[in-house]
Amino acid sequence: MADRFRLTMAQLNPITGDLAGNAARARSAWQQGRAAGAQLVALPQLFLSGGNAQDLLRSPAFTQACMDTARQLAADCAEGPALAMGCPWIDGPRRYDAYLVCSGGRVTASVFRHHLGPSEDSRHFDSGPIGGPYALGTLRLGSPIGQDAWEEDVAETLAETGAELLLVPDAAPYQRGGQDIRLAHMVARGIETGLPLVYLNMVGGQDDQIFEGGSFVLNPGGQAVLQLPVFEEAVAHLDLFRSPEGWRAAEGVFVPRPDDLEQDYHAMVLALRDHCRKTGQDRVLLGLSGEAGSALAVSIAVDALGAEQVRCVLLPSEHSPAAALEEAGACAGALGCRCDVLPVDGAQAALTATLAPLLGSAGPGLAGESLQPRLRALLLGALSTGFGERLLTPCSKTALAIGEATAHGAVAGGYNPIKDLYQTRIFDICRWRNAQHRPWMSGPDHAPIPVGLLAAPRAAQTGHHALPEGPVLDGILQILVDRDGSVADCVAAGFDRAGALQVADLLHRGEGGRALTPPGARLSPRAFGKDRRYPIAHRWRDPG
Repeated sequence: MADRFRLTMAQLNPITGDLAGNAARARSAWQQGRAAGAQLVALPQLFLSGGNAQDLLRSPAFTQACMDTARQLAADCAEGPALAMGCPWIDGPRRYDAYLVCSGGRVTASVFRHHLGPSEDSRHFDSGPIGGPYALGTLRLGSPIGQDAWEEDVAETLAETGAELLLVPDAAPYQRGGQDIRLAHMVARGIETGLPLVYLNMVGGQDDQIFEGGSFVLNPGGQAVLQLPVFEEAVAHLDLFRSPEGWRAAEGVFVPRPDDLEQDYHAMVLALRDHCRKTGQDRVLLGLSGEAGSALAVSIAVDALGAEQVRCVLLPSEHSPAAALEEAGACAGALGCRCDVLPVDGAQAALTATLAPLLGSAGPGLAGESLQPRLRALLLGALSTGFGERLLTPCSKTALAIGEATAHGAVAGGYNPIKDLYQTRIFDICRWRNAQHRPWMSGPDHAPIPVGLLAAPRAAQTGHHALPEGPVLDGILQILVDRDGSVADCVAAGFDRAGALQVADLLHRGEGGRALTPPGARLSPRAFGKDRRYPIAHRWRDPG
């Protein structure tokens, strides 16, 4: 019917660089849309290449392969609904972030992103012109791509040139609190143009980024009528109808958004699951220390991969607290995964003896303070290689910030699932997981983390005993790291100046160690890595 239009929203999880596999996923969604009587099947931004492709996007051979795959996919989907998908595209000397509309066996329309945003997009793409809408049947659609929907001009131009619906393809990674900001921008575009808006986001983990999904549909005025789940694939069919006031979206499936603790945990589970799946690793190994961070990491691993795919290792020494070892073993037992014990005293004694002729009296101190964590990392790395299992190195954002990456063995592993969690947040999420279970978790439905680990942070978890305690330390770091604040800002917030100066100094001294650490799930706007880039060698210090 001319006054009705069915759009299939395919919130899917592509694999970066797997062009044939991504095309197969697109065909499957298109077939579902055809069976449901859709006129259009839409996929997210850059779906064909996969998200976070980085400098693959600068490769002419890769971009040409994407274009060839898109044309073949258009030919494969000739008999049925139109197919819209994101794909890198070369036009003359320029390379674009494109959204392609395929119908009748060929690419019939292409939209190029205009606003490249504040990230590295300008490294990979040229800015495209602001185009007009494209027609499918009696409906004219406009597609602001990603960042284009955050600005007024693209949507305004589309509305002025006849668009009746805004379809916004995106590949937006998760950031705690970012959904509210994104929704506010989409509501603004709908109100400004008076048009319904379909926001279609990618889902899935890729290196440090987790594309969150959470696609939604708004009618003019900002009323949400459809919302897909976060961190899960979903295909939904949206019905649009023409009213006297213009096109409107009918109510559809609506999955409420969970709270921040659940979103953080689900994001970390998806990130690890996809990291293993997309790199071809199906088993992981990690050392249990009797601390909340390692307990949370093994819980994430079991929920992501299943207990049979997770190996825990206890590395006790004569100085290991018996209670910590008991709680670590209890955590592995509660999660149902294998737990091996590998004492380190013999190896430590041998290394100390080997170093003694050169180090002299410094040898025992080195063994106690520096050699033991390196030895643990060496042993875990050897086990990882021997068993063919990916080594996880749980190290909190707090420990990374104050330069304790080496002490936690964080430079030896392949992935850090808790890299963007401050220590106090780790405790909050542990308590949440003990009280909750969801269908997307592969782990047990009982509390997996011993409550003895959650009473208070152990002194050994900071290493610097003169540092401010838990919440105070994290509060200072949140100002210095997450807000790019100063020591004066810390003092204005009520923190002690001497403590803030000490933490700021450790933060700068730790740059070299952080540069060696493996990737991990990015949960905040200022995760260590690409979001915070300081020189390793520099002498500036905030005088406070």
